[in-house]
This record gives sequence, C-alpha cells and structure tokens, in this order.
Amino acid sequence: MTDAAAPKPPSAPFFLQKIAARADAPGRLARLPRPWVFTNGVFDILHRGHVTYLAQARALGASLIVALNSDASARRLGKGPDRPLNAEQDRAIMMAALESVSLVTWFDEDTPLELITELKPDILVKGGDYDMAKLAETKVVEAYGGRALAIPFVDGYSTTALVRRIKG
Repeated sequence: MTDAAAPKPPSAPFFLQKIAARADAPGRLARLPRPWVFTNGVFDILHRGHVTYLAQARALGASLIVALNSDASARRLGKGPDRPLNAEQDRAIMMAALESVSLVTWFDEDTPLELITELKPDILVKGGDYDMAKLAETKVVEAYGGRALAIPFVDGYSTTALVRRIKG
C-alpha cells in the first residue's frame, strides 16, 4: 500500500459531535430519536458505578442526554475545594465517548431545572439516593406528561470515596 492510499485518521473523534453548547442543545436534541432520557451530574472521575447507571438510563429510551454541572456549579455542591478534579470540557469528552450517551451539554445553575424545562425530556433519571417525589425537576417533568425515576446505585462505587482512597 502506498502512502497516498493509506487511510487518513479523522481530524477529530466522531464522538465529539455529541457535545453541544447549552444554547445549541434544544436543536441538537430535536434530531435525536425519542423517547429522550435525561440525567445530570458532575461525573468527575468516571467509574463502574457511573457507566452502569448510564447504561441503565439509556435502556429506558432511545436517546440519553447527560447534562453536566459546569465547573462553577460543581464547586457549589460542597464536595471539596479541589473538586471537580477534571474540567468540564474533559468531563464532557469522557461522557461523549460512552456508547450509551447520545448528547452532552452543561448547566451552570445549582440544579438542572431550567434546562429540563427547556428540553422537556420524556424521562428524568437520577441516582438512587434521590427522593424523586421531593425534586422540583420531577414536578416539571410530570406536569407535561413525562416520567421521573431513580436508578439504584452500584454499591461500593463513589467518586468521593475514590478520591479519599487515592489521597489516603
């Protein structure tokens, strides 16, 4: 094979196309198959619990939207002064590389309520530690006919515990 016939690597990995700026998210979402499943979080250090949760969320619909807390939003969660460890762009790239994830975007507020109100996903999914009945997001989703549910955690996996173990 000559150099001229050798395949050229793509200029950027295809999965980067899954990342959408917040302003572009509604238009990008409209092109994805329904039902749309929405989840959110920091997803700072990707671990088995995260990927299991995301695969289970995706299995509930045709497309999975992951809304990441921006760096500023993540810092306000009180997980520690050094968190997030990975910047929002890096976290978005990790999320987008997962087969289960269809679209990645961000929110800068303390909760994704405004984004959920704008995107109107069919299904809202949170981790098992949330009481879905107490979330304002649940009320919004159910008001337009969507569903909200919690997926149980995979025991023994948490970013906070992992960070503690690394530091220890």
